[in-house]
Parts: sequence; structure tokens; C-alpha cells
Amino acid sequence: MKLVIATRKSRLALWQAEYVRGLLQARHAGLAVELLPMSTRGDELLQSRLDEAGGKGLFVKELEAAMAEGRADVAVHSMKDVPAELPAGFALAAILAREDPRDAFVSNSHGSLGAMPDGAVVGTSSLRREAQIAARHARLRVRLLRGNVETRLAKLDRGEYDAAVLAVAGLTRLALRSRIREVIEPEDMLPAPGQGALGVECLSSRAEVFALVASLGDAGTAACVHAEREVSRALGGSCVIPLGAYAQNASGRLRLRALVASPDGKRIARADLEGPPSDPRALGERAAEALRAQGAVEILSDLAR
Repeated sequence: MKLVIATRKSRLALWQAEYVRGLLQARHAGLAVELLPMSTRGDELLQSRLDEAGGKGLFVKELEAAMAEGRADVAVHSMKDVPAELPAGFALAAILAREDPRDAFVSNSHGSLGAMPDGAVVGTSSLRREAQIAARHARLRVRLLRGNVETRLAKLDRGEYDAAVLAVAGLTRLALRSRIREVIEPEDMLPAPGQGALGVECLSSRAEVFALVASLGDAGTAACVHAEREVSRALGGSCVIPLGAYAQNASGRLRLRALVASPDGKRIARADLEGPPSDPRALGERAAEALRAQGAVEILSDLAR
């Protein structure tokens, strides 16, 4: 059997697809796996915020079209880039064991966000990161920084920014962990839902492909990611929302922390709940309800204006 993986063309996306290809071939003797590298709208619209250009779906629509047209069998995604609700006819066949989900502070001249001087410029494309930086470090300036990992680091190295905040997982996978000056703990910056985890998507009608890929899934990671994504789905599922959500398995319980914040960091709703790993979506819904009770609806209403 031959399997074709649709993937974005960035070096990180190709690494991720190659990683999944290696796992599939190791588990299924005789399976031939090919890559179909593609450019997506999310990769091309580098001068706009994702929330202004159309959201996370910009990174996956072309890959889903390739599967629908029969040019690819599966697509590999960073789960933080996958919309909270998939289009009809598509399914997540596997969520793989998670890499480090935390955010990383990267700078050539400063050791941490707290060590930066007043007015220093931090680059990020994430409203979630912007809001949490503003809440703890109001004296800093946050400026849009889009592009793949190498593009962002190149802009930093040219002095266009004093620092940048990136995902630890991406830097680790590209053997760039040495660029990290500080790993930011969830207590200081909650990650995005699904951050650090890879997902493999396919058509829900392709039962044989689903079964082939499902063997790569990690149940513990999947429970955490489903809980996190449910918070996003319950609150609208858009990257317009400055939302963080992070779940951990501990002593047979699932702990879920979540927040919604205004971009200026002045209003923050937080939730910290536990529940059984057997029903992660119910825990995510409870967290969303707790956020609503703390003013998340008002924060989101102001964002929509």
C-alpha cells in the first residue's frame, strides 16, 4: 500500500511529515509513504495577523482539499494550527505523543522577558502571547512577527526585534533549542491548545487509512489536547481569541488550566479544574463555562467590535 502525506513546505512542517513517515514505515512493513509539499494561504499572507486574514484554517485548507481530491491520503499538522472544529467529512486519526508544549523566550541580548528594558520590542504573531506579555510586562512593546521559524530568527538577528517568543517544540524539532534563552513556564504563559502535539488528519470515510494511522496515537496526549481544544471550541474556536489552555495528566486525573484575555492584558478570565481523563471534552466545557462566569463573554464581545 502507498500513502501520500500532504504537508506545508516549511522546514518544520517537512520535518514533522518526515517524522510521521518514519513512524508509519517502522510500524507497517512494506508501506510506501510519499510527501506532497504544498504552500498554504497561511504561509503566504505574512504581513497580516492570522486573526485578520482568516484564522488557523489558512494553514490546513489546501491540505484538506488535496485529500478531498484524492491527491493525498493524510495530512500532518501542528495541533495548535488546527481549527477547533474540522470540516464535515474529516477526522483526526491520531494525536501523537507531545513534545514540550511551553513557549520559549529567544533573544541575542536579553536573558528573559523580565530582564528587558522599558520599551524593548518583542515579536510574536499570537494574540495569546501578546496578551500575557502585556499583563506581566506592560512596559514592553509587542510587534507582529510572522513567518516560519527561520524567517523569525533571521529578523531577530538583523536587529528588527529585541526578542521573540516561539514554541519550544518547533525549535527543538529543528535542532535550534540552543537559541532559547528561557523556557517560559505555564504559570507565566499558558500555551495554545494543542501546542507541542502533532495530529494526522484524514477523510472520515477512509476507514483503512484511519486504522493505519491510528496506531501512532498517544492516548494520554490525546486526552490533554481534546480537553484544551474543547475550551476553544466552546468559546468560538477562533484564533481571534487570546486564549491559552493546557492540560496535564497527574495521578490519574486531568488538570486543565485555561485563560481568555484582552489583547492589552488588562482583563483576564482564568480557570483551573480537574476531571477524569476518560471525558476530556466535558472538562474542557466546564473550563469554558468557568471562563464565561469570570467575564470571558464580555472580553470576547469587545474583541468582536
